[in-house]
Amino acid sequence: MIEIKNKKAYFDYMILEEIEAGISLVGTEIKSVRKGSVDLKDSFITIKNNEAFVLNMYIAKYEEGNRFNHDERRTRKLLLHKKEIKKLKEKIKIEGLTLIPLKLYFKKNYVKVLVGICKGKKLYDKRASIKERDLKRETRYYN
Repeated sequence: MIEIKNKKAYFDYMILEEIEAGISLVGTEIKSVRKGSVDLKDSFITIKNNEAFVLNMYIAKYEEGNRFNHDERRTRKLLLHKKEIKKLKEKIKIEGLTLIPLKLYFKKNYVKVLVGICKGKKLYDKRASIKERDLKRETRYYN
């Protein structure tokens, strides 16, 4: 099973809630995703005209593709219900949160994106999470 994670998001943001969404891709993008040549590192989600879009997601060009190959960093539409989009829009406006793609994976031959409703960490929060991670690692080592 192919699962691409946004590891940087788990370090830079506190994930408050997760929502599963579909994503609209073209044929050569699907083939590149199956090969695992995707990068979610600097990608984010915006809402325009009651539609959600993923920006700056890198999907490499398909090597066996022809001249109709896709653009690597094009804007891709997320497939969500109106209620879900409205809920996300309210969270962003009122609480000042950010929408980040956390995972890209296949579910019954459909590509899904795990969208995280996140709040940015401060530098001292990042340091605290590093200390917690090190403590857990040490306790596992000695037990």
